[in-house]
Amino acid sequence: MSKFETGTEQLLCNIEDSIATITLNRPDKRNALSDVLTPALRETLLALDEDPQVRCLILTGAGSAFCAGGDISGMAGTRSSALKKRTQEEATRDLLRRQESLTLRLHELSKPTIAALPGPAAGAGFSIALACDLRIGATSAFIKTAFANIGLPGDYGGSWQLTHLVGPAKAKELYFLNPKLDSAQCLALGLFNEVVADDQLQIRAREIAVTIANGPPIALRYIKSHINAAIDGDLRSCLASEAAHTVRCANTADHKEAVNAFLEKRVPQFVGA
Repeated sequence: MSKFETGTEQLLCNIEDSIATITLNRPDKRNALSDVLTPALRETLLALDEDPQVRCLILTGAGSAFCAGGDISGMAGTRSSALKKRTQEEATRDLLRRQESLTLRLHELSKPTIAALPGPAAGAGFSIALACDLRIGATSAFIKTAFANIGLPGDYGGSWQLTHLVGPAKAKELYFLNPKLDSAQCLALGLFNEVVADDQLQIRAREIAVTIANGPPIALRYIKSHINAAIDGDLRSCLASEAAHTVRCANTADHKEAVNAFLEKRVPQFVGA
């Protein structure tokens, strides 16, 4: 295992067996985002996406929470002083840039991502979890949209992600009423792919990550991009993309290795080429 330097103890990252595990590390604040943690997360995601040794990412939280979203205790002073210094247009551009470099980056990352939720995900923390490809929840995990409670409409793409996962009526219900959904409810709605006992969360997340990391990286990258494009695109565009990428993958060493392994009745060894 090697430690990836994030520049702060508020964000930890280790790489082992082609799997990068990123841990939001503010357990005393339920891993709420901060002006230190969030920029470090943005830069870490960018660096890991460009690292050819990394094939899968796990994003989790230290202690008993995933991420409580923004640190509400510091919002009043920060927001008011920021608005005094900037126009509304400038503040909007800045927030858009910060959103695009976090949840959009997660959504478009070329490597598969897994959110492992040991406990609550709320507000922007919930949006971050939704931006990951898969979500594994501990039994103790729960979600809350949380935005309406502090007079905000929501940010970091949560409304878009949630609508695509559960449909517009349910998404509006969760944003309007802000119910607390436990892990069983999240599983039933499709917000969680799997729920496991609290003490099995990291073990199970790593098992899934190992399976992904041992898969064909080029093909998995295209699978992710195809499914992401299907949300916005039409069938004709999907067919064109699938055709181009299938031909590309058919010429890779990984495809040849997979065929040979099948014929030889052994497990393929993918190299990403």
